[in-house]
Amino acid sequence: MDKTTCQSFSAECPSRELFDQIAGKWSMMVLTVLDAGPMRFNAIKRHLEGITQKALTDCLRRLERNGLVERRVIPASPVGVEYEITPLGRTLQPPFRALYAWTIEQMPSVEAARKAFDGRNRS
Repeated sequence: MDKTTCQSFSAECPSRELFDQIAGKWSMMVLTVLDAGPMRFNAIKRHLEGITQKALTDCLRRLERNGLVERRVIPASPVGVEYEITPLGRTLQPPFRALYAWTIEQMPSVEAARKAFDGRNRS
């Protein structure tokens, strides 16, 4: 697969799947929560209001598969599991922080655009 094909978001380009997984709502939030350091599953879940256990499990597995998060078993009684961002995952923090800052900065403009759109499209 050449670079040009991938830049056009070709269905065969592996970057398309990775982009979808990284840009997903829960993935970005999980990586942001884990920025503070390693956490257990339930601690992550407590930080993400509205996420289901299945959605969090699936998200963590995708992030682990992509090398962005490491799952570590803690030999205790009972046995625990914690998750931590890998060095590769940490490379996503600067763009995520920039995107978050943009979201906060631009929220008034987005809300105004939504209000205008909704006003034009009332049934």
